[in-house]
Amino acid sequence: MIAEKKKKWKRARLLILLSVVALLNLFPLVWLLDYSLLSNSDFYGDSIMKLPAPPLWSNYFSAIVDGKFFNYLLNSLFITGITIAVVITLSICLGYALIRMKWKGSRFVYTLLITGIMIPIHTTLLPNFFAFQAYGILNTRIALILPYIAFSMSLGLFIMSGFIEGIPRSLEEAAVMDGCGVLRIIKNVVIPLSKPAAVTVATMTFFNCWNEFIMAATYTSSDTIRTLPFAVMNFSGKYTSNYTVQFAVMFLSTVPAIIIFILFNKQMTKGIIAGAIKE
Repeated sequence: MIAEKKKKWKRARLLILLSVVALLNLFPLVWLLDYSLLSNSDFYGDSIMKLPAPPLWSNYFSAIVDGKFFNYLLNSLFITGITIAVVITLSICLGYALIRMKWKGSRFVYTLLITGIMIPIHTTLLPNFFAFQAYGILNTRIALILPYIAFSMSLGLFIMSGFIEGIPRSLEEAAVMDGCGVLRIIKNVVIPLSKPAAVTVATMTFFNCWNEFIMAATYTSSDTIRTLPFAVMNFSGKYTSNYTVQFAVMFLSTVPAIIIFILFNKQMTKGIIAGAIKE
């Protein structure tokens, strides 16, 4: 009886601790929403939270219309979507080639590709800039898609290869007995079983690309190409800035990321665990 009470008390303490951590993580989002509904005159003050009276929903109208929100949103969706599709495809194909198809130098190539995880994405800003300038692809979407793919591939390959290694070889052998070649094995066996890992790679690639700003600012200069973080810059002037509308833009920018996280959180956790376990 006493042991059961102690067990319940431990669970209660753990629940309280996790609830506090969850509230602390949600606070920046609540604070962002709160300040996005203020007027500029009410923005400054010494209180952390303020009650908008009345809430200025017109800030969101300005964020969408004056901030060219949908133009930047479509650019972000296109660039992020292409990046995710290519990263998943290459991760599956490379993972299978390096893990299942043993060939001379496969371990070296795998190690070389995985070391890309340790390279910060912004260390290549200058060499990439000159390379893109030489090839004439500066200020194009491809100038963002290429580095995003390159720096998402290492983590994607690491997760996907770990997952593929856990697929029973008997399934592939049965497919070979049925007359399947390598491409059909990948299509009919590997891809259906690798959905949790693919969701994980897609979600993590999405978060890496969605709010990236420095590369987008370096390689692009046209509003027709730039991505969602630049919507905030439309309300930043040399001497003054419309902070409340900037907060509205930032809150709108976080909504897709929140939706993605809510929808795929469980699958992403399963994929990370499965990809990290080697048989």
